[in-house]
Amino acid sequence: MNSDDNAGPGGPEVSRRNFLGSGLAAAAVTPLLATAATAASAAPAPASGSDGLVTVGLKVNGSPVTMRVDPRATLLDTLRERLELTGTKKGCDRGQCGACTVHVDGRRVLSCLTLAAATDERAVTTIEGLAKGDRLHPMQQSFIELDGLQCGFCTPGQIMSAVAMVGEGRASSDDEIRERMSGNICRCSAYPFIVAAIRDAQKVMR
Repeated sequence: MNSDDNAGPGGPEVSRRNFLGSGLAAAAVTPLLATAATAASAAPAPASGSDGLVTVGLKVNGSPVTMRVDPRATLLDTLRERLELTGTKKGCDRGQCGACTVHVDGRRVLSCLTLAAATDERAVTTIEGLAKGDRLHPMQQSFIELDGLQCGFCTPGQIMSAVAMVGEGRASSDDEIRERMSGNICRCSAYPFIVAAIRDAQKVMR
């Protein structure tokens, strides 16, 4: 008699052949079940078209905009390349310098880390949208009058971040301003003038 077929007094024993067979079956089935569960929970939304693009409708500086975008396109690239709003600067493109700061529904965000598709039905404000006609925003005016810039590359992001910070009510002291603005890098080191400009504009914005 084959040892694999031996049975003990309490019933059939688990043979090496049966054990290996059941183990291999479980090993084959488990990944399939996991894959199916993952696919079910992470199923993407239906594509808007066969080209793989999605339709995004938003307000940019108060004007409604509807466009087809690549789901992977960042808000930064969309603003600069599709809408030609080049005031928003591409610095590090890694969310480390703050040069690309814009407002989404009034809150400051790094547009290089924000997908354009994520702004569907939301309001986006860039540096171009702060002024009212020929009248500059108080923060823009203060940056000019108090020399809150040198080369100017980081200035749009600095101003957008400063406007949102004051609106949040989080600029009660110079130390707090420096802390809340620490995500905006000025490689020219105009920080004392930036703080002074923010303090000056804050008086008018309140």
